[in-house]
Amino acid sequence: MLNTRRTDSAQAAREPEWLTCLRQSCELLWPSPATITLEIGEPGRPARWGTGRTTRDLQDAVGSDFTLVPWSRRAPLLVPPGRRAAAAAVRHYSGAQSAASRLCVNALSVALAGGLTNAVLRGRVRVKAPPGIETIEAYLTDLMARDVRVGMYLGPARANRKPVLQLLTRSGETVGFAKIGVSPLTSRLVRAERDALTLLSQADLAGITIPQVLHYGVWRGLDVLVLSALPTWERRRQVTPATLAAAMRELAGVGGLRRETLAESGYLERLRGNLAAADQGTEQAVLMQALHSLTGSANETMLSFGSWHGDWAPWNMAYTGRGLMVWDWERFTSGVPEGFDALHYWLQTELKMRHRDSRDAAIRVIQDAPQVLSPFGIDAAAARVTAVLYLADLATRYLVDRQAEAGSPLGAPGKWLLPAITGEVARLAA
Repeated sequence: MLNTRRTDSAQAAREPEWLTCLRQSCELLWPSPATITLEIGEPGRPARWGTGRTTRDLQDAVGSDFTLVPWSRRAPLLVPPGRRAAAAAVRHYSGAQSAASRLCVNALSVALAGGLTNAVLRGRVRVKAPPGIETIEAYLTDLMARDVRVGMYLGPARANRKPVLQLLTRSGETVGFAKIGVSPLTSRLVRAERDALTLLSQADLAGITIPQVLHYGVWRGLDVLVLSALPTWERRRQVTPATLAAAMRELAGVGGLRRETLAESGYLERLRGNLAAADQGTEQAVLMQALHSLTGSANETMLSFGSWHGDWAPWNMAYTGRGLMVWDWERFTSGVPEGFDALHYWLQTELKMRHRDSRDAAIRVIQDAPQVLSPFGIDAAAARVTAVLYLADLATRYLVDRQAEAGSPLGAPGKWLLPAITGEVARLAA
């Protein structure tokens, strides 16, 4: 559903991918007859585009000027007008993965609070709409029953990229976040997160704080999920391995843990069924064959099956004086081998925080699985089987979602996940 209402094909061919996504998202959230104008002033490379009617046709138009944060050109971050709201939008932005990145976030927040936007920023999105026109801002203002301003984060190129809106008051208080489903996949994930958080809200979790669902609805054909704001901007602490493992064990037990053989669980059969929905090709065929071989070599392996977050990574959590907060629950699933969350956290840390080679990191997931999963009481043999199942589950997700086609850097499992999977399956069969 990310499409434009007035697109110059020659212009679209010239502009970078992130800019196309930003333009298309704006056009969905501020539909015609609203006008949208982007102005970017880069040295030697100015850019400007606009949609809809001219402002002369909208004499009584009202709107907002959003600022484009300069470091996020491949993952656009728009902050709303108003010093306090703009500063809070950046300060409360939770995408910074390292201490250095968080320092940059804090410095820019201070600059915005001081009104120094012209000195440090060169991008702006101007939105104008006639009074009474239903835009996403008008919808959310009515919903929240208070005047809210929105900031927008789009994230890097991937199949599940969608607008995430931060809802702020004029004084800079964050009152919620809204996720917008803009495609069949992202709409399904928005609904899945609603269902997961509804279920988990009744689980009485002791070691994890999660967002609350404030609203779910459909606006102009787009799924809208509004969540409470976790105080992720508070001073963070280093989470201990023991605290993290305890939280993951607690989550795995939501709905109960079942200990049974891989064959009895039905998990492998479900995984093959999911993989069958992916486009046919070499990668799908290689993975399907690997799962078939695993049936013969690991079917009698005893495993514990429970629930997992699905994307528990350092940037989807924060540990503060209030405890452990975890968000982005759209991939939550039950009936998977215990330990998937720990393996995913380990792999994502290696890839994104330590910048390891992806192929080597995938192989090391299996090699290091006995140590990573020892806090869960999983023996070495079962840990290696759990690791290969985790990698196969991740590869299936990438293939079904067509992540490579969407431009995700790690979206092609044949380049890094499948060698690790097939190598371990061959070892198990030997």
